[in-house]
Amino acid sequence: MIDLNKLLDLTKLVATEVGFDFLNNRDKYSGKYNFSPDNQKEVKTKADNVLEDKIIKKILKTELSILSEESGYIKGKKNLDYLFIIDPLDGTFNFVKGLGPHAISIALWNNNTPIFGVIFNLTNGRLAWGGKNYGAYYDETNISVSDICDKNKASILTGFPVRQDLNDVDYFWKIIRQFSKVRMFGSASISLLKVAKGSADVYFEKEIMLWDVAAGLAIVQGGGGSVDFKKGKFEFSLDVYASNNNLTV
Repeated sequence: MIDLNKLLDLTKLVATEVGFDFLNNRDKYSGKYNFSPDNQKEVKTKADNVLEDKIIKKILKTELSILSEESGYIKGKKNLDYLFIIDPLDGTFNFVKGLGPHAISIALWNNNTPIFGVIFNLTNGRLAWGGKNYGAYYDETNISVSDICDKNKASILTGFPVRQDLNDVDYFWKIIRQFSKVRMFGSASISLLKVAKGSADVYFEKEIMLWDVAAGLAIVQGGGGSVDFKKGKFEFSLDVYASNNNLTV
């Protein structure tokens, strides 16, 4: 029998330890960055690999399978349907340019269902966590989604993932033009956290990668919100619409 509470506590500890180590030594991670040979719009830096290595070494002790942005799928010793999903540095371009929020994102899913998510905000050293059966918290403060019901008075957070075809954006405009305010932060995990704590009302993005949103979707559910996602055109990509539960697609 798997102890989900124990796994959540471990995940919070891992994200916190690795996150504060990063903050205390961030000068070591600064410097050059490269564009991925697989996609010339995707930025890679030393920090992505170093953070991932530290996180995976700790999560591997659970013997559950792992899906991580840099290393891909790692089969665990335990033949279960649970999967840890890791983005060691969501918002890499924001980090290397000093442009905006970036975070460590770790989630546990069961098949296609979010169980819990943990996000360590690397811009302020704060920890967010939650899930449908756990509630949602930012540090130790309970958070919840907004109660806005009118899209004309609501805000939507979005972005243009590197894999999205910008020649096919009719559906994108159809969605976002319904809202009063549109914002892009360059970090899907932080965007979903803002929905979970009621700072924003909806998050919508097409062809976003699973590891970018896995933890945030769980936390939105924990905050009382709703999540709607379906498989995108690429392996591990999703079309995502997460809201305060009042503003449906």
